[in-house]
Amino acid sequence: MPLPLTFPLRIWDLVDILVVAFIIYNLLMLIRGTRAVQLVAGLAVLFGVYVVSRLLGLYTLQWLLSYVGIVVPIALLVLFQPEMRRMLEQIGRGGVSLFGLTPHGLDREAAIRLINDVARAARVLGSRKIGALIVLERQIGLEDVIETGIRIDGIVTTQLLINVFFPNSPLHDGALIVRGNRVAAAGCLLPLTERPLSRALGTRHRAAIGITEETDAVAVVVSEETGTVSLAREGRLRRGVTEEELKVALLALAGSPSIRPGVLHVPPLRVPAFWPWRKGA
Repeated sequence: MPLPLTFPLRIWDLVDILVVAFIIYNLLMLIRGTRAVQLVAGLAVLFGVYVVSRLLGLYTLQWLLSYVGIVVPIALLVLFQPEMRRMLEQIGRGGVSLFGLTPHGLDREAAIRLINDVARAARVLGSRKIGALIVLERQIGLEDVIETGIRIDGIVTTQLLINVFFPNSPLHDGALIVRGNRVAAAGCLLPLTERPLSRALGTRHRAAIGITEETDAVAVVVSEETGTVSLAREGRLRRGVTEEELKVALLALAGSPSIRPGVLHVPPLRVPAFWPWRKGA
């Protein structure tokens, strides 16, 4: 026999639920595409462990997590300070909307075209000893980094990449962020690695290593002094890569078996998809 409802559902209860759902949705949209997503996932794991400890009677673990919960609110204010500032700015501008951005699909042909353009631009820039720093976004969003530069939202081409880093151009300083097959922004500021590096490595190399230490992005660096092209990934820097070697490395990360059938074969590697926007990914 179904139990009777003690409290009848009123119309204002539905309004209350919808308002709360709207606020939570917009909060998720604000942190979407930033590194805060991983922090939220970590907090969710800790909360899940706390619930399990209560159900199983793990009193020591429950006691430890209860004290962690006291520090979490203060830690959230520190960790999410950029996201909270952006949220308040958007609310002040009336910029909170019901719909978030939907990433465009990137199929295999578009991924190969993108890799060819990036590798060709790196070769041309290196031959002219023009410094460059190109960061390719992967699973962890770089929206907080993009906000430090000038938004472009243009399709990646070799000519566009070369023009951005041409000496004395307005955007040649800083990093260029590629999201999907589009240039999201240029002139962006990146975190510098604190590790001791060779004196032969400049600020661009330190920034490339720094962003790959904090995120899963991949950075292509062209030295202004020597014209050497380097590839940074997971905090490691591979120097002196040629155009073909750069294509092979990026294609391996993209999961594509070859540049063109019968021209350059890349053995299959078990690595994450380079672009989360690829169709079927």
